[in-house]
Amino acid sequence: MTISIKTAEDVQGMRVAGRLASEVLDMLGPLVKPGITTGEIDRIAHDYMVNVQGGTPATLGYGPPGYPPYPASLCTSINEQVCHGIPDERVLKNGDIVNIDVTVIKDGWHGDNSRMYIVGEGSIAAKRLCAVTFDAMWKGIVKVKPGARLGDIGHAIQTFAENQGYTVVREFCGHGVGRKFHEEPQVLHYGRPGTLEELVPGMIFTIEPMINAGKREIKEDRKGGKPYDGWTIVTKDRSLSAQWEHTILVTDTGYEVLTLSAGSPPPPAFVGT
Repeated sequence: MTISIKTAEDVQGMRVAGRLASEVLDMLGPLVKPGITTGEIDRIAHDYMVNVQGGTPATLGYGPPGYPPYPASLCTSINEQVCHGIPDERVLKNGDIVNIDVTVIKDGWHGDNSRMYIVGEGSIAAKRLCAVTFDAMWKGIVKVKPGARLGDIGHAIQTFAENQGYTVVREFCGHGVGRKFHEEPQVLHYGRPGTLEELVPGMIFTIEPMINAGKREIKEDRKGGKPYDGWTIVTKDRSLSAQWEHTILVTDTGYEVLTLSAGSPPPPAFVGT
C-alpha cells in the first residue's frame, strides 16, 4: 500500500478544494425543502460548482471498474438509501432525511464532504439518527494525530454508534483523497484500536461513517422490481440511514478539517475537551 504524503503546497490546494466543497453544501441548505426534486438540487449545484467556483464536479462521469459512469454532479441519498443515490425527479417530502455528498475538483485537487439535511419537520427518531451520526464522525476525527492508527478511528466510531443503539455499515469506508478522487488508505468505520496503518503528518483522507437505525446489512436498490442503476445502496431492512463526511489532514500535532466553511455545523461539545 502506497499512501500519498502531501507537501505544504499540496495541502494549500486541498484547503481550497475542501472549502469550496463545503460552500456548495452551505448554498444548498436553504433549498432543501418539501417540493424540490433532487434533480433540481443537482442542477443548481452543478451550475454553482462550474460557473461560480470555476471547479469541476468529480462525480459527473466517474466510473471506477465495475460501475457505469455516474450521471450526476452530486449524490442524494434519501431515507433508507445508504449512499450513492442518483438525483432524479423524486420530490422531497416533509419528514424525509437526505444526505448530499459533494466533491469539487479545483486546480486538480479534490474536496470531498457530505451533510445530512432534514426536510421540513423530521421525526424525533430521524433527528436523533442524524445527530448521533454527526457525533460519530467527530468521535473518529478527534482520534487523528501522528502515531495513532486507522483502527483507532474505526473503533471510536463503532463503539459510539453501537452504544447508541445503531449499526455501522461495513461495506463502504473513508478513503485517501488528493489529486485522485479515491486513494489509499481505506478508512474503516469499525475495528480494533492499535491496528492498521499508522498516521503520519501529510496524510489526507475522509471520515464518512454510514450509520443505520436498524441492522447493518445493505443491498442494491431494486425497489419495485426496477433495474438496478449500478450505484444506489439501501438498508436491507429499509430502516433509515445517515452519513456525514469531512476531509481530514494529519498535522504535526493532531488534525485539521479541510472541508470547513462559514456555514459548516459546529463541532460537538466534546471536541477539544
